[in-house]
Amino acid sequence: MKTSDFYYDLPKELIAQHPTEKRDFSRLMVIGRKSGEIKHRHFYDIVDELNSGDCLILNNTKVLPARLYGVKEETGAHVEFLLLVNRGDDVWEVITGPGKKAKPGSRFTFGNGQLKCEVLEILEGGNRLARFEYEGNFFNILDEIGQMPLPPYITEKLGDKSRYQTVYSEKLGSAAAPTAGLHFTEELLLKIREKGIRIGYVTLHVGLGTFRPVKVSDITKHTMHSEHYWLPKETAELINETKKNGGRVISVGTTSCRTLESVATFNGKIEESEGWTDIFIYPGYEFKCIDGLITNFHLPESTLIMLVSAFCGYENTMNFYKVAVENKYRFFSFGDACFIV
Repeated sequence: MKTSDFYYDLPKELIAQHPTEKRDFSRLMVIGRKSGEIKHRHFYDIVDELNSGDCLILNNTKVLPARLYGVKEETGAHVEFLLLVNRGDDVWEVITGPGKKAKPGSRFTFGNGQLKCEVLEILEGGNRLARFEYEGNFFNILDEIGQMPLPPYITEKLGDKSRYQTVYSEKLGSAAAPTAGLHFTEELLLKIREKGIRIGYVTLHVGLGTFRPVKVSDITKHTMHSEHYWLPKETAELINETKKNGGRVISVGTTSCRTLESVATFNGKIEESEGWTDIFIYPGYEFKCIDGLITNFHLPESTLIMLVSAFCGYENTMNFYKVAVENKYRFFSFGDACFIV
């Protein structure tokens, strides 16, 4: 298939610039994988769409407030750093802007001098390695002076950092939020449990590669970015027990989906597992674990809409995206959700 097969026309005004006032008041489109039937609901109605005996698998990664604004010590020039990967010993792989200001040996200051760093080297592709200096706890300082690394299509400033975190976020390390989970509240999760639906967690730290466009015309030639995942023993046992008892395994988000399908593909079964995955799921892929998918509406020609098309069917997917545009659903990270089952 070609990348252009996954294009759809999206009016700019449908790109959500801020979250709904209440997390679970976003809209929810329910789509039948086989029938193509579409229902229009709200996210708090998800309880009615789940069955006792099902399980939900959530990604409990936590987003780093990894965007830093500072100055070059030598000149006072303004710079922006985006933390990508912790390499240990206070060394981080970073994206810098403007890059020409960040040559090896250059020093930078952030906040009121709470963070300082020196650029060590330039990596292939233009990213930098920088060693940070500080007093106290690095992540506490980052939480105080860092900004959320919002996707480039969100141009309005986020007033409350917590709205770009899920209510169950725990494992610090993501460069972007697992956005399907942003719709859940503590109260909604309690209602789900009370109905007899069990909840398990995986961790996949979302990289900025999730926003990388597919630049090749033949999708099979696209190279996926790699992300670190962990599927704990108790989650593996929950999934296997749910399957054994005839329940459905519902993945909350494409990140949870990629974790589960990676483990099932690599190991031939669902079991405790940790590693890196660059799995690319597109039409023709045979799903080995999930029975349902809760996700947001994704960018045209992205690997995420390709994954959805693999699960829901290409024609079905492009049709419900068309319906979503016609019905003015809100798109992307802060947008509305769909439940495919």
